[in-house]
Amino acid sequence: MKYSIAFAIWALLMGLQPIYSQKVLNIDSLETAFEDQPLDTNKIKSANTIINYYMYRTPEKARQYATELLNMADDLDNARGISLGYYQLGVYHNNLDQLDSARHYYRSSLEIAEELNDGIQKSKAYRGLAIIEFSQGNLVKADSINNLDLANTIEHGDTMGIALAYDFKGTINQNKGYYSIALENVLKGLALFEQLGDSIRIADCYNHLATLEHNLGNLEKAVNYNENALRIYEAYDDYYYQAQALNDIGIMYMLLKQEAVAIPYYEKSLELTRKHNIKSIEAATLTGFGSIYLQLKEYDKAIDYLNQSIALSKSVNAKRRVAIAENKLAQAYIGKGAPAKAIVHANNAKHYAEDNENISIKRPALRNLSTAYEKLNNPSLALENYKAFKVLSDSIINKEKIDKIEELRVQFDTQKKEAEIALQEEEIKTLKIQAKNDRLVKSLFGIGMFSFLAISGLLYFGFTQRIKRNRIEREKQEEIFKQEIEYKKKELTSQTLHLVQKSTFIQELKENLERIKQSPELFKVEFGRLVMLLERQSTEDQDWEVFKSFFSEVHNDFDDKLRAITRDITDNELRLASFLRMKLTTKEIASILNVLPDSVLKSKYRLKKKLRLEKDQDLTGYLNGI
Repeated sequence: MKYSIAFAIWALLMGLQPIYSQKVLNIDSLETAFEDQPLDTNKIKSANTIINYYMYRTPEKARQYATELLNMADDLDNARGISLGYYQLGVYHNNLDQLDSARHYYRSSLEIAEELNDGIQKSKAYRGLAIIEFSQGNLVKADSINNLDLANTIEHGDTMGIALAYDFKGTINQNKGYYSIALENVLKGLALFEQLGDSIRIADCYNHLATLEHNLGNLEKAVNYNENALRIYEAYDDYYYQAQALNDIGIMYMLLKQEAVAIPYYEKSLELTRKHNIKSIEAATLTGFGSIYLQLKEYDKAIDYLNQSIALSKSVNAKRRVAIAENKLAQAYIGKGAPAKAIVHANNAKHYAEDNENISIKRPALRNLSTAYEKLNNPSLALENYKAFKVLSDSIINKEKIDKIEELRVQFDTQKKEAEIALQEEEIKTLKIQAKNDRLVKSLFGIGMFSFLAISGLLYFGFTQRIKRNRIEREKQEEIFKQEIEYKKKELTSQTLHLVQKSTFIQELKENLERIKQSPELFKVEFGRLVMLLERQSTEDQDWEVFKSFFSEVHNDFDDKLRAITRDITDNELRLASFLRMKLTTKEIASILNVLPDSVLKSKYRLKKKLRLEKDQDLTGYLNGI
């Protein structure tokens, strides 16, 4: 029994997806909730859960949700969701043996996952690509991609991914004929799956172990592993894997010469594969039927089933499956007495095996060629192929390798039993100690809980009081700062208003003086008093220094910042900039400085030039931004 493509695909597609039993997941409620969800990442997760449910039950529904998931992720510009959507579409096309489309979506998913350094998604995409190469018989390439996956999962500490990579590595090496390497890797995977408590992957490993037992000739052990796997798949209502398990059990009973028992298993498998369009397993089952009739020496029936299998395998580009059927067809033609036709098919299988380093297919091809040439009375070529067959057989399974495999199996079983015994002893010891100290534990627990609650309460109270004091202190300090700033702002505003009012007053005095000069009577009486009043109010420099002091405190050393921008700025220009920062109008500034508004405009132009501002750039806005 060769490892089937269906189980390899399952190891990929279910490797990082939850397994949902129909008894556990209420799909109707989930779909209803999905429709009412707002468009966000949670809705993407819900869509993915629904896809996982339908992928092996109603694939077309899974495709519809995968397309919707991709569109939602695109609308949200969610790269991880887009990568996931591509991956799910890859799974869908892979299940339908549309491998070119599947490869395209897996590569698209991998490209995005690599940009995001998303280890889990990279692992899924790697495994998908490896399975495609495996299904097409490109074992070397499949092994290379799987090695990348294994390195990636180890790097990211992904236990599930590591287990799947080891398990698939075992599968690849089993198909190459390297049974000791295969068993070592499958056992590594099984140990991790048991550690994770993942029953569905344990079933998968059972199937792989059955394959190895079959190749070692331990058929009854192989049947036992396959039946255990089938029970788990039936418990999860997964027809896809039930079909494969049924096919594998049929092979075992056929090899045990119990054809009547084997045929019903094949019939159930063929019914499921045709109902759900699982072409790869259907091709394997057709090969199984051909093998049974070959064993029963009903060669015409055997040839008919095998030709169906080859045609179906070619339609999905399953080269390895074609080569397996070609070897069986060669045997049928030898039995029917048509060795020349047998040689054609045996050579086809041999060429495939040599191109893909597949010893397990090359060996029966050499044996068929030797037998066919002998039937054609060509002893030279018959002996040549027989010698090659013998050398290859000895290189695959010899006494040393069988001992190595047996040693690994015994080692694994021993470790497992020792672990179970150690666990039982530890549980007994724990129960005895618990019974002995039960009352003491209860009293200590009560005291401990009281102490813990008391200490925790005190610590909590102290901690909250400290936080409260710190908060109050901080709030007081902040309030003082706010009050100081508000006071300085008020003083600055008052000082600015005073400057404006003073300048206005001076201007009015000057106008009155002009009128007095026109009237000699008024001049004599009022002129002296007005001059004294004017002198008292014209303390401009002192007022400016007061204004400048308040302005600097409120506006954080505004003068120094301007000098840092342009060193050749004058005191008058600094004064103008300060007034602009206070949002005074040109007229107000002209009044304070006792100049015409045109002079202020010219000064603003010169200041703007010194600050290297563009013509259309607002000077006041720029100064307020400093």
